[in-house]
Amino acid sequence: MSIGTEWAWDSAIDERLYAVRRQLHQHPELSFSEHETCATIVRTLNEWGIPSKIMCETGVVVDIHGGLGTGRTIALRADIDALPIEEKSGVPFASQNPGVMHACGHDGHTTILLGAVYHLWKHRDRFRGLVRCIFQPGEEADGAAKKMIEAGVLSEPTIEAAVALHLWPHLPFGTVGVREGSVTASCDDFSIHIMGKGGHSARPHQAVDAIAIAAEVIRSLQYLRVKMSNPVEPLVIHVGKINGGVASNVVADAVTLDGTIRSLTEEVRIDCKRKFIELVEGIAQQYGGKANVSYDDGNPAVNNNARVLHRLAESAARVIGETNLHTLPHPSMGADDFGYFAQAVPSTYFRLGIKQSEKDSFDLHHPQFYFDEAIIPIGGKIFTQFALNWLEEGE
Repeated sequence: MSIGTEWAWDSAIDERLYAVRRQLHQHPELSFSEHETCATIVRTLNEWGIPSKIMCETGVVVDIHGGLGTGRTIALRADIDALPIEEKSGVPFASQNPGVMHACGHDGHTTILLGAVYHLWKHRDRFRGLVRCIFQPGEEADGAAKKMIEAGVLSEPTIEAAVALHLWPHLPFGTVGVREGSVTASCDDFSIHIMGKGGHSARPHQAVDAIAIAAEVIRSLQYLRVKMSNPVEPLVIHVGKINGGVASNVVADAVTLDGTIRSLTEEVRIDCKRKFIELVEGIAQQYGGKANVSYDDGNPAVNNNARVLHRLAESAARVIGETNLHTLPHPSMGADDFGYFAQAVPSTYFRLGIKQSEKDSFDLHHPQFYFDEAIIPIGGKIFTQFALNWLEEGE
């Protein structure tokens, strides 16, 4: 009999995981400031006698070496940071940090991975290989995953594959959503500073109206999306912030546009960037102004590797049953910096459903976002089952 069928979840640990989740939820911290979160994770691991190390100031890494010797390697990743949102969930363990909230379920991701760590450590003498468990800071801010990879989180020894999950309020509670290929989009941000020439509104011909140029840029960006890009390739170009002008009777001499661009493939991403900069600069010049474009290459898209996905789906089905395993019909144009992991090694990112039909369901990043803690052991079982199956496959 294989280890994949021998092990069992120790439900005695559930209440401890719920307590940790509530502690994290009450004390959420923004990206790269997760000092108390980091301390809570390390303290919990120490209680269980599990060694860990700090990486990139607030990240925590746990290496679990199988007692049967060297073998395959796998990384399990959870994000730990919160959002700048004022909580309105009304739960008794609501955030005590004004203006900061775990509105994306990262407190759940963290405790799910803690549960997996506990069980993989408990059963370490029964498998060979390495499971590296990564508690990653700064997912809500670009670059944290990249920094950890650059710091060596996927090396010494080389990690062969990586897996992450995200709680998902659009799937029934306890179900899993999987998809081969694109799962989330890349996310690049831009800031356009348009410079014109100020003047009086009564004599517009003596000025260069930066607001008029900005309006033409916004209109043309939709032309770029619809007419200058492949219509069968998803692409989002969004201007979310405009700043310019001082008075109703003054021709504005400067306007700033801030926004984001989302795509699912590197080909579309690279092509769009080139056309975007050329188009914006050309429009400003055509109208007698100038545009400085700041283009920030952010998170890459997450693309699921077929082999890793197959093993994950097989493992999840053991835990929740085949009927509770769903194929996601389309990718999300949201982003996750797990894309850096997926670029570096074969990876899979899956959705864990938290929607309960009898209760109100709020989307991610909503001030009333909430999930039932009973999802934590389910996620922990899937992580654990997958890691054991992956390591065992190498034998």
